[in-house]
Amino acid sequence: MFKIKKSGLLASILAFSTVLTGCAMGGEQAVRQMEKTTPQEVTYVDEEAINQETSTEQVDKGAQGVVAEDTVQRELYLLDKNGLVVPQTVTLPKNVEVAKQALEYLVDGGPITEMLPNGFRAVLPAGTMINGINLKDGTIVVDFSKEFENYNAEDELKILQAITYTLTQFENINKVKIQINGYDQTNMPVNGTPINEGTSRANGINFDNGDVVDVVNSKAVTLYFLGQNGDNTYYVPVTRRINKNENNSYAAAVKELIKGPNAASGLYTELHDDIALLEEPTYKNGVVTLNFNEGILSSLQGTALSQNILNELVFSLTEQQGVESVAIKIKGEEKVINESGKEISAPVSRPKSVNTGSF
Repeated sequence: MFKIKKSGLLASILAFSTVLTGCAMGGEQAVRQMEKTTPQEVTYVDEEAINQETSTEQVDKGAQGVVAEDTVQRELYLLDKNGLVVPQTVTLPKNVEVAKQALEYLVDGGPITEMLPNGFRAVLPAGTMINGINLKDGTIVVDFSKEFENYNAEDELKILQAITYTLTQFENINKVKIQINGYDQTNMPVNGTPINEGTSRANGINFDNGDVVDVVNSKAVTLYFLGQNGDNTYYVPVTRRINKNENNSYAAAVKELIKGPNAASGLYTELHDDIALLEEPTYKNGVVTLNFNEGILSSLQGTALSQNILNELVFSLTEQQGVESVAIKIKGEEKVINESGKEISAPVSRPKSVNTGSF
């Protein structure tokens, strides 16, 4: 049974155990198909998977108790105009097969088509069918139809990331394995990206190695930068490697946000070089406290904290294990005003969903 993260509400599905043998293949032909690609080296990050919050299901209280409405919000990972894997929160019809439904909305030409904002596209090849799903001990095995193989090699890692992040929004899913017509895949079918025992959020998303080239002596952080499509601003997760010897991972994340995204990524950040931490960030009971100089305040208003800066910080820091919220101080002062004129007097938790309102 699947649960939605931190929603306080259980959503159950039927776990399908479908192992299709001989479908569209047979005998030696199937063996040749399984062996046609060879593994290629790929950089995998070594951080533990971070649970991603998703939106809660809306409910009505009727005479017979709590009754779920006929729609629910899900996070789907799509490709933006820069080819980056981006979460978008979508309202979908209520369906007991939540994992299968989420994947079906990733298919090009499928039900997502009329919902796509300008500049975004679905990640799975047109015509891809979900033959079956089996969940056991936190690992979900998805059996795709033969059409799954019809993608360009340069999209392979993006497809794997989108599938993994979309499915791991459900609390009981930690790892993803892939079959094609009932045959286990140890590698992706086109470019040979290793799958091995499955992929998780620990493998990262939208890789940017930054200034670090030594994978062994580095560690990964996931940062959220800003993307722009017309008037629509959205947040994009980027996994970057930093020096393994960074003593304070929270300070390191802030430093990387200020450094900004790769110039060729098409992303940007509102954090700038005038922003500085006045002391090392501290952690207590799930809360990271950051004490900034006045440089973090809006250059236009001089006294307000930009909502985009706040979101970049909260999204990025809550990706780190155990962090549930972020407290912001300015020169030691705990009462901070946001750009709407409201006081931020308590730690800010990660929103239930990323990039809402785009659909």
